Amino acid sequence: MQRYIVGKKNQITLISALLIVFGFFGRFALESLVIFNWSLVIASILGVAPIAIQAYQAFKVRVISIDILVTIAVIGALMIQNYEESAIVTFLFLFGSYLEQRTLNKTRSAIKELTELVPESALKQMENGNFEEIDVDEVDEGDILLVKTGAKVPVDGTVLFGEGHINESSITGESVPVSKTIDSEVFAGSILENGTMQIRADRVGEDTTFGKIIELVEEAQDSKSEAERFIDRFSKYYTPAVLILGVIVWLFSRDIELAITILVLGCPGALVIGVPVSNVAGIGNGARHGVLLKGSEVINDFRKVDTIVFDKTGTLTVGNLEVAEKIFYGKNTEEVLGLLASVERESDHPLANAVLQYIGETNFSTVKETEVVKGGGIVAKVNGHRIAVGNEALMEKENVARNEKAKKDIKRFESNGNSLVLTAIDGQLKALMGIRDQIRPGVKQDLQKLKNLGVKNLVVLSGDNQGTVDLVARELGLTEAHGHMLPDEKSAYIEKLQAKGQIVAFVGDGVNDSPSLALADIGIAMGSGTDVAIETSDVVLMNADFSRLPHALGLTKATARNMKQNISIAIGVVLVLLASLLFSKWMNMSIGMLVHEASILIVILNGMRLLRYHLGGKRVKPEERVKAEKLAKAA
Repeated sequence: MQRYIVGKKNQITLISALLIVFGFFGRFALESLVIFNWSLVIASILGVAPIAIQAYQAFKVRVISIDILVTIAVIGALMIQNYEESAIVTFLFLFGSYLEQRTLNKTRSAIKELTELVPESALKQMENGNFEEIDVDEVDEGDILLVKTGAKVPVDGTVLFGEGHINESSITGESVPVSKTIDSEVFAGSILENGTMQIRADRVGEDTTFGKIIELVEEAQDSKSEAERFIDRFSKYYTPAVLILGVIVWLFSRDIELAITILVLGCPGALVIGVPVSNVAGIGNGARHGVLLKGSEVINDFRKVDTIVFDKTGTLTVGNLEVAEKIFYGKNTEEVLGLLASVERESDHPLANAVLQYIGETNFSTVKETEVVKGGGIVAKVNGHRIAVGNEALMEKENVARNEKAKKDIKRFESNGNSLVLTAIDGQLKALMGIRDQIRPGVKQDLQKLKNLGVKNLVVLSGDNQGTVDLVARELGLTEAHGHMLPDEKSAYIEKLQAKGQIVAFVGDGVNDSPSLALADIGIAMGSGTDVAIETSDVVLMNADFSRLPHALGLTKATARNMKQNISIAIGVVLVLLASLLFSKWMNMSIGMLVHEASILIVILNGMRLLRYHLGGKRVKPEERVKAEKLAKAA
C-alpha cells in the first residue's frame, strides 16, 4: 500500500491542485466555507500521505529527512485549522518534487542518449553462409557479422571485408566520420554512414568499449564527492536542529503557527540537491564531449591541478615518424628519390617507412647485392650504381665526402632533434633527410588554454634523447623537459613534484605509463577507448584527442564554481526566509514553501547550465585532427 501511494505521487499532486482550485472557487464564487474547508482538508490529507510515508521510511533507517519536517508542519497546520496553509504546503512540496525529478532527468540526458545508441540486433553469418538477424545478446566472440549502410556496429571488432566511413561520435565525441578498411578496428554503438562490411566480433556486450563507457559514466554520476558527503553529514544534523528550534520557539512564544512555519522554512532541500546536480551535469557534459571523468572525486581533485606532466610520444606528438626537413645536393632529384625508395623498400626500419611515406609514388628499380650494415644503414646496387643509405657512420665507412655546407646542415638537423638519413650515390652525397615525430596539430594552442586556466607548470618526461625533448619543449613553451627517462624514473619525478606540494596530473597513453598514471593525483589517459586506458586512469580523453584536455580542466573548474553557487543560493534563501519570518509580518508558511521550492528549481537549473558548457577559443580544423589521428593509428 505504501509503495502504491508513493508511486501515485504525481497523480496525487494533480488531484490536490484540483481540490485547492475547487475550494477557492467554492469560497469566492459560491461563498461556501464548507466547500472551501473540506476541499482543502482532503487536499491536505491526500498530499501529506506520500510525504508521511517517505518520512516514515527514512526514520526507519534513522534518517531525519526533509519529509519529516513537512509532515509535522502539515499535521500541525491541520490541528490549528489552518487548512489553507496545510493544503498549499503539501501541494507545493509535491509539485516541487515532481519538477525536481523531471529536471534532474534532463541532467542525466547524456547517459540516456548513450544507452539509446546501444544496438539491439546484429546480422550473424550462419553455418550455411547466409546472414540472419539475431538479438545482440546472442552474439559470441569470433562470430562474423554483417554491417550495412546506416546500421549500428553491434560489437567491438575487426573489419574482415569491405570498407566505409563510420561515425564514432558515441565513442570519441568527434562528429567527423572515420574511414575504415580491412583490419581496421570498429566499436559498438558507432554508425556505418556508407559502405558495407563484414566484421569479426572481438568483444561483445558489457565488455565492449561502448559498454564500459556507459558503465563508467553511470558509476561516475552515482558517486559522491567530498562536498556531497559534507552536505549529507550537514543535513543529518541540520534537520534535527530545525526540529529542536521549532520546539524551542513554541515553548517560549506559545505560537504554534510560528513554530510550524519555522519547520517549513528551514527545509534544506536546495542544499541537499545543489551539489549532486552540478556533478551529474558536469559528468554528462564530459561524456558528450569525449571526456570520461571517473566520478565526483575526480572533478574535485582535477580542478586543483597546478602541474601537468606529459609523456611525449603519442601525447604531445602524433606518435609517427615523418620527414620533417630535407636537403638535396646536386640535380636529378627525382632520380635520387627513385633510387632511395628502391633501396628503402628492402628495409622494415621505421626510418625507412618514413622515407617511403614521404616519397610516395615513384619509379622503383631492381635492387641487387643488398647489404645491411648493423647500426649504420643499408648498401645496395641499383641500375649499376652503388647506393648507401644510413647515418654518418655509414658515410664514413663508405668514404663519402661531406663539404662544409653538408656538415653544417647535418649539425643543424641534429640540433633540431632529427634522426638523420643520408643518401650517397657512387660515393657522392645526394640527399639529407631529418626525420622526427611530429607535434600534434593545435597542441600549442591547447597548452596555452591550460595556462589560462591556472596551470603553472607544464612538464614533459620522455625516454627520447634530451635534444629531441628540448626541441618539443621550446616549440610548445613548456616549463621543463627531461629526456632519457625510464618509467620508474618518471614515477620518481612525479613523487618529487608532489613532495613540493604541487597537485600533479599525468597525461600518458594508459599502457607504458600506468605506474605514473596511478601515482599522480590525476591520471589522464590518451586513448581511443582501450580497456587499459579506461581501467588505469581517472580521466580518459577519447580518440587520443588532446584538445579535450583543456575542455576537461575547464569543465571541472566550472563544475566546482557551480557547486559553490548552489550552496550559496541554498543557504542564502534559508537565512532570508528565517529573517523575514522573525523580522517582518508578510512571511507565512505558504510563501515560505513557494520560495523554498523555487530555490530548489533555481539550483537545478543553475546546475543544468553545465550541460551547455564549452571552453572557448580557436579550434583545430577537423581535417587536421583526422589526419593526426590517422597517423597515430598507423603507428
